[in-house]
Amino acid sequence: QVHLVESGGGSVQSGGSLTLSCKASGTIFNIHNMGWYRQPPGNQRELVAVQISDGTIHYSNDVKGRFTISKDNAKNTVYLQMDNLQPEDTAVYYCNADSTSGDPYWGQGTQVTVSS
Repeated sequence: QVHLVESGGGSVQSGGSLTLSCKASGTIFNIHNMGWYRQPPGNQRELVAVQISDGTIHYSNDVKGRFTISKDNAKNTVYLQMDNLQPEDTAVYYCNADSTSGDPYWGQGTQVTVSS
């Protein structure tokens, strides 16, 4: 089992920045990739960014160039630096980890609200 705890959400004005953190515990040696998803109001959950165990990173087109995912292996923590936030970035952001056997794990979610 992998336990994920997120922090860092909040409210900002358009153009502002926030950094989300997600600390993993449990059977972390079994994690294949970690990343971030978001669920805007009334919409489905969507991928934001993911970092694979080999270091490969993928971003959604909506956030490319504005968001940066990074990982501190010593702290078992993945971060999402979000710059130039826009109202359409408003969503509940979820940390995700997939095990090498494909089992998904989710954090509790953290709200990000961007006002214009």
